[in-house]
Amino acid sequence: MTSRETNLTVALLPPGGRTGKALGYINKQFFSDANGNRGGAPNVAVVLVDGWPTDKVEEASRLARESGINIFFVTIEGADDVEKKNLIENDFVDKAVCRTNGFFSLPVSSWFALRKLVQPLVKRVCDADRLVCSKTCLNANDIAFVIDGSSSVGTGNFRTVLQFVANITREFEISDTDTRVGAVQYTYEQRLEFSFTQHGNKAELLNAIKRINYWSGGTSTGAAISYAAEQLFSKSKPNKRKIMIVITDGRSYDDVRQPALAVHRQDVIAYAVGIAWASQDELEYIATDPDKEHAFFVDEFDNLYKFVPKIVDNICQEFNSQPRN
Repeated sequence: MTSRETNLTVALLPPGGRTGKALGYINKQFFSDANGNRGGAPNVAVVLVDGWPTDKVEEASRLARESGINIFFVTIEGADDVEKKNLIENDFVDKAVCRTNGFFSLPVSSWFALRKLVQPLVKRVCDADRLVCSKTCLNANDIAFVIDGSSSVGTGNFRTVLQFVANITREFEISDTDTRVGAVQYTYEQRLEFSFTQHGNKAELLNAIKRINYWSGGTSTGAAISYAAEQLFSKSKPNKRKIMIVITDGRSYDDVRQPALAVHRQDVIAYAVGIAWASQDELEYIATDPDKEHAFFVDEFDNLYKFVPKIVDNICQEFNSQPRN
């Protein structure tokens, strides 16, 4: 297989067609291994619409994007003034395409002009670098940070931890259909700082991380892992890779082994980052095997930054070694 290969589906819909239903059918039927999908190649759907759809496209398009499908829309002879009164979604093209930057929407004035569109469309479909809805290691995750807010951390070091969380987050493509991030802070108790669905763009998410207030208290890491599983990963989407990053500076007052085993069984990829007084054996219990790729220890909070590229690179290496669909 070469980098120029593409999984391509073309759908031609008549005036007044049920475009949303067609997109849902394409998503379910055409881009699966059972139907010959090549996992390493981009998934592309070209939808030709003569006129206007008579159903909603937004939800079906969102599900298709979350499945890694790059949707192109070719609109032919758009609806006239009378027909526009029947439109359910006036901006259906923007709601349907992979991105609303003009690259994925191609209007033509008539069927006779369609042949002039062939080469521009082929050029776009073959431009793999711009097929941004393809699943990558940076846009296909639900990442939960489980942050130790115990008394031993201290206010200044807690700010350093939040900077570490922000530095990892910056490396990912953040939106409601790309990578999503949630955060839990814990002491003896647990607090959901924000869920996967709460912040849908990177700027908003980074501001939310910055605004997390230091709690102070004991250290119950096991309970925090269980809490993250219940509050975050139970609501994770089936087509997202579930990643948990636990950051702690001490030995837990409760058992971490059983909660860690439970999230491993739920296909959560667990990273454990320990600082100062953290227990190496607990970090290894928490971390997904192999430990050397998922468990890290530093003597000082100021050295946390060194593990940002290591964690991000490992997430990508593991993603790229797995089937894409």
